[in-house]
Amino acid sequence: MDESLDRAYASIIDALGDRSRILVAIAGPPGAGKSTLSAQLSRRLIDGGHPAAIVPMDGFHLDNATLRERGLLHRKGAPETFDVDGFISLALTLRAGGAAVAVPHFDRDADEVCEAADTIDVGCEVLLLEGNYLLLDRLPWKRLQALFDLSVFVKAPEPVLRQRLVQRWLDLGHDRQYAERRAKENDIPNATLVLEHSDSADLTLS
Repeated sequence: MDESLDRAYASIIDALGDRSRILVAIAGPPGAGKSTLSAQLSRRLIDGGHPAAIVPMDGFHLDNATLRERGLLHRKGAPETFDVDGFISLALTLRAGGAAVAVPHFDRDADEVCEAADTIDVGCEVLLLEGNYLLLDRLPWKRLQALFDLSVFVKAPEPVLRQRLVQRWLDLGHDRQYAERRAKENDIPNATLVLEHSDSADLTLS
């Protein structure tokens, strides 16, 4: 991870240059390590004198009631279960700058979105937009790509992804049978979609 962190950090500093703010996409399949990389990058940027914040795509999960009405609750986490237009609107607002902006986060334990969970200050220089589908090669997700100053794609071997995706359900208190079924029926197909249908990034990390 240290080498990947170094490469990503150097690329961000190059992209930032003398600009007041940049948007960086941290994309990749679920379980690849996007959140870990984003957290480490944020700390390193702040320590280096570059105010940074993480903006997770997961804050735009549609609520369970809406998904239930649409027959999509069992597919939660798939592209069609997100408010992508809301996320694009937020990205446009963040890119414009000029004011503090509240952003939502997803509470995985509670399985719900926390509105206005964090605030992006006016002086934040680097915004790390993190999520599975930021480079997806289909509309409406593809509209996001014009907003990124730098894109990073995080990969991991399929066996590693499978193990991590099962472990997520185990960590939430489910038994192994349930965890393996949920990973097989939803999480792994989502990971495959990201790996096979994402546009090329400026930087790819394994």
